Formats: sequence, structure tokens, C-alpha cells
Amino acid sequence: MRTLARPPKQVALAATRDIPSYSLATIFGSPRKLPKPQDLPGRVVVLDIAFASEAGGQNSFQKITLSFLHKLGPRLAAWVDHHDSVEHARFRHDPRFILRTKAEHGACPEIITPELVERIGPWDTIVCHNDFDGAVSAAKWRLGGLEPYPGADEDARAVDTRVGKPGPIGERFDRAIRARPRDLALMGLIVRHLSERLADASLWEPIDLAARELDAIEANTRKIAERYARIPPGVALVDASDLGPYDKTLLLLLGQEREPVSVVIDRQSVTLAAAFNSGINFLSLLGLSGGMPTRVSVDRSTLPSVWKALGVDPTEAERTLDR
Repeated sequence: MRTLARPPKQVALAATRDIPSYSLATIFGSPRKLPKPQDLPGRVVVLDIAFASEAGGQNSFQKITLSFLHKLGPRLAAWVDHHDSVEHARFRHDPRFILRTKAEHGACPEIITPELVERIGPWDTIVCHNDFDGAVSAAKWRLGGLEPYPGADEDARAVDTRVGKPGPIGERFDRAIRARPRDLALMGLIVRHLSERLADASLWEPIDLAARELDAIEANTRKIAERYARIPPGVALVDASDLGPYDKTLLLLLGQEREPVSVVIDRQSVTLAAAFNSGINFLSLLGLSGGMPTRVSVDRSTLPSVWKALGVDPTEAERTLDR
């Protein structure tokens, strides 16, 4: 067993007991918050992390994604993702990059097969998105491309697209993650449980404990949803700033029950969402190079361009927000 470098501060490593993999480390990140390449041992596999786009600031791809790739260099073993990006074209001829769109694959785990894992070969570190889709992707890679439990791929797709419902196992994991979206220790535990094929029943206790915390959060979310305003042409708008903890995914879905497009505003950001099968593409509407076509978050300072893209009267929108 090789000795791993010390993980970076605030990054959780999945526990590693009896995991059938070439090596050990699983580190969590997001398009805008990638770990430092010098802190990643050996050959690195990146799973379910989109290329950064302008939604994260001007030139985010160059400053975040491309910088990460340059520093990692030949130690990158594979990058597997299912989010849209015009930058995918840069890597079309590099076999390390398995890049698809959200329309092609609603979730990342379904891309990961035994043949792909075998082709990539030995690895030392997984960097995956800090959500259920990412956790299943990491566990599936550790298991040589096999599902950690029957139906895991379908659960990941249901969670990531919000089309249909995940099964009982997927729902337990999903509720825990939604209750503590920034708890990387919990994410590490979930990857361990998945990688061990749910063999240790005692690991459900902390996961279910976290999931129960979502009850109060959901209650507050539904209360906030009562403040939704419906404005032409088909937008449900709510400002959730300073209204306590809420589940943004649920709040967006509740908005879509009122109008095709839901918009949630907080102190710093604006999040737009539409149904996965709606045909709406916010990336095109807002001129963004990548991300999820049916859900994007941008800085609150861009509200004027958001109203223009949605065809919303800015005076009416601002009057709604001032209520």
C-alpha cells in the first residue's frame, strides 16, 4: 500500500477499508472549486465535474479548469463528465477525456463502464463532484465500472435530472446530501458505503441522521415558496435572501409547479431552472459556454441581463422584489 500525501485542508477523503481499487484517495470538488494539483497523489481521475464557465466569472475556464489541467499535466488519467461546454472541442482527440452532454447522459455514472475503467488503467486519486451523482461515479470507478447496488445508475439519473423519483436507497443518500451539502466528511462516508456495496449496515446511522435534518429545511423551503410571484412570460420569482436555511433544488421545483421557469435570488446569486425535458437552454439564452442547460447560477449583479434573456419587464421584476 502506497503512502498518500496529506490531503488539502477542508478536503475529505473517503474511508478506504476493503475497497477494491488500485489506490485510495477520493477528493471532492466542483467546477469553481478544484483542489490544488500538487495535493493530489499520482494519476488522477476526474468524475462528474463540469468545465467552469462564465457563470463563475469572466474567463473561468482559463483561470480554473485549464490552469488545473496544465498543472496536473500527464498525471491526468481521465476526465469523465456529462455537462455541456463549448470547450469540449479542445479535447476531442485526447482519449483521456470522455465528455458528453446532459442530453446524452442525464447522469455521469451511466458513462462509467468496466471497459472504460480497464482502458484508463491504474489510478491513484479520484476527484469527483460533491453530490450524489459524483459519489456514485466515484464508487462505480472504485468498483471497476460496476454499480454499487442494483439501480444506482437510475437513481443518479433521477436525482440529477429531477425526472422521476430515485428508489429507496438513492432517496436516503440524496436526502442526507441535500440536508448537508457542504459536509465533505459525510460525502466521504457515503462514498465508502457505496464502494463497500452497502455491506456495513451501521454506516446508515449517520447518513439517516443527516437525512432527517432535511425535514425542517423542507418545511422552511415550502414556506418560502409561498412568496413566489408569477410574472410574464412564464417566470416564477422569489427572493430567498435572509429567510433561513432552505433546499434550493426543492425551491426551484416548487417554482416550476407555478411557471415553466423558476428564478431564486439570494444575496449573491441568481439561479434559474426549468424542467430537464423542457427544451429551454439557459446557456444559450445567457451566452454561457458551459454547465447545465436547464439550471444555471450567475452573480446577482447580472440581473439586468437575466431579465432581458427571459423577456421579463425589469421594472415589474424589481417591483416584485421590493414587495
